[in-house]
Amino acid sequence: MKKIVARSGRFARGPASDVARFSESVSFDWRLWKQDILGSMAHATMLLEIGILTKAEHKGIVRTLDQIAAEITASRFSWKPELEDVHMNIEAELTRRAPAGAKLHTGRSRNDQVALDMRMWLREEILDLGGELCALGKSLVDFAERNLEVIIPGYTHLQRAQPVFLAHHLLAYVEMFGRDYSRLLDCYQRVNVCPLGAGALAGSTLPLDRELVARLLDFVDARGRVRLTGNSMDAVSDRDYLLEFCAAAAITAVHLSRLAEDVILWASAEFNFIKIADAYTTGSSLMPQKKNPDVAELTRGKSARVIGNLMSLLTLLKGLPMTYNRDLQEDKERLFDTADTVRACVRLMGGMLGNITVNAATCAAAARDPQLLATDLADYLVKKGLPFRQAHHVVGAIVAHAEKEPKPLDQLTVADFQRFDKRFGPDIGDIFNLDKAMDRRTMHGAPSRAGIRQQLAKWKKRLA
Repeated sequence: MKKIVARSGRFARGPASDVARFSESVSFDWRLWKQDILGSMAHATMLLEIGILTKAEHKGIVRTLDQIAAEITASRFSWKPELEDVHMNIEAELTRRAPAGAKLHTGRSRNDQVALDMRMWLREEILDLGGELCALGKSLVDFAERNLEVIIPGYTHLQRAQPVFLAHHLLAYVEMFGRDYSRLLDCYQRVNVCPLGAGALAGSTLPLDRELVARLLDFVDARGRVRLTGNSMDAVSDRDYLLEFCAAAAITAVHLSRLAEDVILWASAEFNFIKIADAYTTGSSLMPQKKNPDVAELTRGKSARVIGNLMSLLTLLKGLPMTYNRDLQEDKERLFDTADTVRACVRLMGGMLGNITVNAATCAAAARDPQLLATDLADYLVKKGLPFRQAHHVVGAIVAHAEKEPKPLDQLTVADFQRFDKRFGPDIGDIFNLDKAMDRRTMHGAPSRAGIRQQLAKWKKRLA
């Protein structure tokens, strides 16, 4: 039997060696082998049903594909760059072993084949990343529960602003990663559409049963209805689902980077809010005292790769005419790197959070800064009938006065306060009671003890 090569009978000779090296993709798209084999099995079953394959041919094809899958799993399969990609490598070996394999490409193009493989691969990645995001959410919730009474300064412009519970700060990230999870689920709906049967761009004149293939490969919605691409040209050129995944991953990477930045700041000697376990830090080759938060720093750095991959894909697609163009081969490395990078960062961040201890005394000392309650002073005057803008001005003047003394705000006397506004009374001392101040924040979404416990209960239930 004539050996299958990547070029067809249209060409008198194969590509030049440097062209072959330049155009091969099997060095990275081999990762699609499982999806390629499953898709081929489903396609073979459909060809059997419409009379293209005999039962014996179908059985031989499926058996041989199983053998090839076992060899790939055991790292005993030889990938040949001259066959260009994962599809031709598997098909060539199949046909070498089972002559009926030459029929397998009936009604199928590498254009719809690769679209199928990538959608199937991405479905699995989305589900796996979703599970890892849930695990990260649990790590944050556990961290919050372990430190339920710890209060820290909340910051704006990286300046101390108002007191918050550490748990409330951590729950802000749980909200972010919860939105990331929702975006992934939404993206999954558009990934989970079967393109096989679109052919190169215009379908086939053969009576292909697209619905059968889609059902065999689980391209169905929650109600069991088959989901098929509606336009053959769009089916082979569409990469929106990759963009959508990479965009969702980029947002997740930004959230991870922001959390990493907080961890880095908190672990610094200047903050000293937390201590990261040795297993998630490294030392210095020169300075023996150093303990560097490398996992957090690398997470912050790797977010740039994920964002860059999204930009690369957008730029790749922006000028392509209908339908398939070889430029699209460049989408896979960006997709693979995005999935690998964001999943690794999510896993490592979750692990690190479980190996952090809080320096409660340092946090308490920082949270006792009375200037954190300056806004509460303004609210006090508002409750006494002063318009907020005027109350804001009065408290600003009091803060400036205290700094000139110099004296902490909570050390000023009632008479000192009344110099600026007669509405201040003997109860002004309660404003600087930190526990009472936290309990005053009772509205939904605010950092009161009761509100945090409610949020923790909600997220534990959702993440279970």
